[in-house]
Amino acid sequence: MLIDLSNVLSEPHRSVDETVPCELKIFRNGLGEYPVTESSDVHVKINYMENGKLQIEGTCKLTVEIPCDRCLEPVATVFDLNISRITKGNVTDESEVESEDLDEANYIDGYTLDVDQLISSEILIGWPTKILCSEDCKGICNVCGQNLNQGTCNCEDTSLDPRMSVIRDVFKNFKEV
Repeated sequence: MLIDLSNVLSEPHRSVDETVPCELKIFRNGLGEYPVTESSDVHVKINYMENGKLQIEGTCKLTVEIPCDRCLEPVATVFDLNISRITKGNVTDESEVESEDLDEANYIDGYTLDVDQLISSEILIGWPTKILCSEDCKGICNVCGQNLNQGTCNCEDTSLDPRMSVIRDVFKNFKEV
């Protein structure tokens, strides 16, 4: 969804306050594609500050299905986004606006704001480092790929490091019967 910014950029005391539908159905990043299963409308408020700067505030709640890091089962992950950005508007001379305090504006192109790109940027920032379907997820078998949460497999357990065989022998020798 695109929002027109020409009124805000041409008349500094005007602002945009809109609620638009979230049209993001698939979130894409360098790791893959993830379906967006639920999303609320996006409320966006844009104000002109000074020297071509725009203050963008917004809220949105959406659910993305991300595979569990251990067993690869899909996990519904909720993103409750509270957006607060200060960025440059359509400035012809890059030296007019100091870029230290401003965000990269890959979601502003000319006089339009791409709401879906803004939401994608916020999801990427809030992406969790580890996704688990449950705290006691057993993962998958390294040999056959069986989901160990759903049952066991008949594969030989070779997960022990061969360098630890000496310590394993010590424990076997001193094991109380």
